[in-house]
Amino acid sequence: MNERSLLSIDDLGPGDIGEVVELARAFEEVLQRPIPKVPALRGRTVANVFFEDSTRTRLSFEIAAKRLSADTVNFTASGSSLSKGESLFDTIRTLHAMGVDLFVVRHVAPGAARRVAGWVDVPVVNAGDGAHEHPTQGLLDLVTVHRRRGGVEGLRCVMVGDIAHSRVARSTIGAFAMMGMQVSVCAPETLLPMGIDEWPVEVADDLDSAFAKADVVYMLRMQKERIFDDPVLPSLREYVARYGLTAERARRLPDDVVIMHPGPMNRGVEIAPEATEHPGAAIEEQVRNGVTVRMAVLYLALGGNS
Repeated sequence: MNERSLLSIDDLGPGDIGEVVELARAFEEVLQRPIPKVPALRGRTVANVFFEDSTRTRLSFEIAAKRLSADTVNFTASGSSLSKGESLFDTIRTLHAMGVDLFVVRHVAPGAARRVAGWVDVPVVNAGDGAHEHPTQGLLDLVTVHRRRGGVEGLRCVMVGDIAHSRVARSTIGAFAMMGMQVSVCAPETLLPMGIDEWPVEVADDLDSAFAKADVVYMLRMQKERIFDDPVLPSLREYVARYGLTAERARRLPDDVVIMHPGPMNRGVEIAPEATEHPGAAIEEQVRNGVTVRMAVLYLALGGNS
């Protein structure tokens, strides 16, 4: 496995995360130029290999690579040789033989990116592996809070929703805690993962009490089908009443609170349309920061030169 791979937020230390934050801020200036590109990765090839549907993440990585002047190869499972029975191993090795310099991998199976990293001698970036991790999401979330509040240490975040099945939760909580933020989670008991007492979080029983002390409110996507089909979960109406960022709750939040959501949003479920218009809403900023953060990750992984 290449030492510059990013498979988990735990691959990074506070110094590494600080470097990504600073480099992402520097790349913001690049995106403001009339021609928003730098030649840092000219001649390098980045393969976006997605075995799971994604729009935001795939396009964000593609734009990031192109802003660094890298060539990009986009591979999706639909319509590929996988439908003819080719294995994941053979697909990766074939692309590797074509001269790919870095793989961005998204897969439904936890640990898939780490397996890929064991098959190639170039960096691999995990773009989401099942319910395991999504490290660049954690980094872009951290950058978003840092930009809004001028720093992160000591800030209090409340994360709400399906913690158990969320790769975003694992990576973002890891990044926030590593950089000195205090994180609480609030969810139905059946949506808290086993071993939550070993996570660097507190479990909040009452959402409104937790929000009253929050600097950051992070609403996770709730799968509607999970509410409708799982008899041990509250009904949709009950879920919204107990765990949703409703218009009423949004009105009670101060203007400087940072409201976040990894997307795509279920408006009216985990977050009310009115909440997205709150002065603290940073959801579109998360998307914009995703490009600069992924530029930083690709640059560092490939040892780019300015």
